Amino acid sequence: MSTAFDLARIGGGLSFAAALDSLTAALDESTAAVVTAPPGTGKTTLVPPLLASRSPGRVIVTQPRRVAARAAARRLAQLDGTPLGARVGFTVRGERKVSAGTRIEFVTAGVLLRRMLDDPGLDGVDAVIIDEVHERALETDLLIGLLGEVRELRDELVVVAMSATLDAERLARVIGTDHAPAPIVDHSVPAHPLTEIWTPSPAPRLDERGVTWAFLDHVARTTASAALNLTDPTADVLVFAPGAREVAEIARRVRDAAAGFDVRELHGQIPSSEQDAVVRGRRPQDPPRIIVTTSLAESSLTVPGVRLVVDSCLARQPQRDAARGMTGLVTSGASRSSAVQRAGRATRQGPGTVIRCIDERTYAAAPARPAPEVATTDLADAALLLACWGAPGGAGLRLIDPLPPDSLADALRVLHGLGAIDDEGRATAEGRALARIPTDPRLARALLDGGPLVGSRLAAEVVALIGADIRIADADVSDAVVALRHRRGPDAQRWARDVERLRRFTPETRARTSTDDVGLIIALAFPERVARRVDRSADGATFLLASGTRAGVRGSLADAEWLAIADVALATGRAAAGSGAIIRAAAVTTEEQVEEAAAHLLTDRVEAEFAKGRVSARRERRVGAIVRSSVPVRASADEGRDAVRRALQTNGLDVFTWSDAADQLRRRLALLHRELGDPWPDVSDAALLADLDTWLGPELGALASGTAADRIDLAPALRRLLPWPAASDFDALAPERLEVPSGSWIRITYPPADDPTARPVVAVKLQECFGWAETPQLAGGRVPVLFHLLSPAGRPLAVTDDLASFWSGPYAQVRAEMRGRYPKHPWPEDPWRAAPTRHTTKRAARD
Repeated sequence: MSTAFDLARIGGGLSFAAALDSLTAALDESTAAVVTAPPGTGKTTLVPPLLASRSPGRVIVTQPRRVAARAAARRLAQLDGTPLGARVGFTVRGERKVSAGTRIEFVTAGVLLRRMLDDPGLDGVDAVIIDEVHERALETDLLIGLLGEVRELRDELVVVAMSATLDAERLARVIGTDHAPAPIVDHSVPAHPLTEIWTPSPAPRLDERGVTWAFLDHVARTTASAALNLTDPTADVLVFAPGAREVAEIARRVRDAAAGFDVRELHGQIPSSEQDAVVRGRRPQDPPRIIVTTSLAESSLTVPGVRLVVDSCLARQPQRDAARGMTGLVTSGASRSSAVQRAGRATRQGPGTVIRCIDERTYAAAPARPAPEVATTDLADAALLLACWGAPGGAGLRLIDPLPPDSLADALRVLHGLGAIDDEGRATAEGRALARIPTDPRLARALLDGGPLVGSRLAAEVVALIGADIRIADADVSDAVVALRHRRGPDAQRWARDVERLRRFTPETRARTSTDDVGLIIALAFPERVARRVDRSADGATFLLASGTRAGVRGSLADAEWLAIADVALATGRAAAGSGAIIRAAAVTTEEQVEEAAAHLLTDRVEAEFAKGRVSARRERRVGAIVRSSVPVRASADEGRDAVRRALQTNGLDVFTWSDAADQLRRRLALLHRELGDPWPDVSDAALLADLDTWLGPELGALASGTAADRIDLAPALRRLLPWPAASDFDALAPERLEVPSGSWIRITYPPADDPTARPVVAVKLQECFGWAETPQLAGGRVPVLFHLLSPAGRPLAVTDDLASFWSGPYAQVRAEMRGRYPKHPWPEDPWRAAPTRHTTKRAARD
């Protein structure tokens, strides 16, 4: 058999055949290229055999999804006229069809990444094609970076990045060099006419629990009505929904409303045989099909025969919640680029129609493109792979986008806790072992640690279930394991293969059929997600996780005291039991299992706090944020002092009741510090809080021993700050009272410590200051006193810091206005000669 591929036969009827010469010319000049072409033009079918015909080694083609890898391999093998697994094969998680003679191998990006850890040079591989780059899957992004380093050592390795829509110039700079970007081969075809129809739902698409039943009804009715009105008996209908749950609900409704149609589901949770049957198309004698799918059919594989697309315009994407430390799938409006890709499925073979279940305004407001996965998802697996590669955090790699620092830091903390990386971020021997297990590193650690405890089979069963995209009824992982063991449900066969594959990574241990230890395996993987019930209601129960997050659950799990949680996501409404998050996969566990799995989170210590003016303490046994027990105890002196310090740092000095004497003393010290500086102390809040032991030491001890804050007098404490020997001048520089000409000693009101613009004030009756010409100065003559001259009734008549000017000027106007109002008090025409007095005219005469 010839080793060359017959490109003419394979490319018959595929428009991309016209671009092969351009791609050949580009690869004659460079070992890297970027290919852009619309979906369905044949680039995934034609580019791999073109590269295989140029070199004797194997060609690897990556796809973001397993079903796409299988479908592409099966299609090319059929066109080549050879059995699948001979010249053309595939490898996906849990399934492989290749042979020694395989020239073209389709794989998922994750499979190739882990293969490169064992074979960094990709021996025997002459070319790598990275397909569907525009989807910006995290593993695809990482693969581009790693292949860039491989090409520095193997400059003959060909790398081709392909996509339907992308920023080709940007990608060309990444996979090329700084001085020579990769050439771009842009293949476009005249678009068949597309009719756009807008059918917005009268009901909201989303509520606090996700996609509404009313919107699903609307999508199903729209689909059934449009399908029944099709005039082309060869046309199929493709319906886009955000997730597997919505696919099933829409399909069920359409089956009831559209008799005569073969209604199929297409998503990652159905068996591979059913996926492949949909992708192969239908025979002419078969009834027309209505295929309800997720974004799986958006661009990474082609469903033949489609002439009508019904688009919910919804998408489900990973979203990381940094505050709760969780990543979950969130349903939101699809991007405009996704909507365009979906609509294009209707015009692949001729004129088509798209019905969008939103209005044009909502469509225009949608984001232009979806966010790349690197910006939204958990990075633990990616960070471990990069550490094993020798590029911690992606350092030195040519990536399309760098890893977000906050998400990367969280991932590195997880890996360090697993013992997978050292303090410098380099992979440890344990980390390399975890990286070779094709699952999340936390699950890999649970597999290795849990196997000897519960048996290798049970550990593998739980890890296979949690790591797979399998719907778990009522969130109960234990029940799901039992159902899968009995081959119930469409996922059982795939799960069983995954179990056997994972068992190869852990030593064989005793078999255990009981599911009592399912929670232990989950807790070993996610110790920060062990949880204790804190509330029970008719709607379910709320659990507090060791991480501090609250999450709700309904059904039988709501009766458990302790849970080990495998999957928790943001949610609101009844499903979350009022917690703001919902438990999607968990198993009942025991306190003893929690102690075993989360030993590093266990604490037993006295927690002292200063609240409501007193120190109180309790001895608490915790698992992270979960309080297992709490009893009141007497705080030690050090515990009490620490509690007071924490309260002061949090709430400031307002925890004390400031006496008038303490407040006045602080104000006097503040004035001298502001005007004279050293050695007079800074008594601002910040300065006092920073030096508590110097001035508040004895009082801290009293508070720590149980004295109430309102019994603490701060005046003696502040006097400890007086500098010696300068303190002997304190009363002269900042006297508490000022003697006025009448003989009275009037209290000086000093400005607040935090008000540098205010002045010291003396409020005194005007008559007590007759003849006073020189305004007193404080702080060594630097600060004049501001006088508030009062009426006999104590009301302000004038404000001045220049008494001489007041007597010579404004006093006459004040006298004219006040002598009739207060006739019993002296209002002399000449204040310079009048005797100062605090009494009435008669009383002053008697004195």
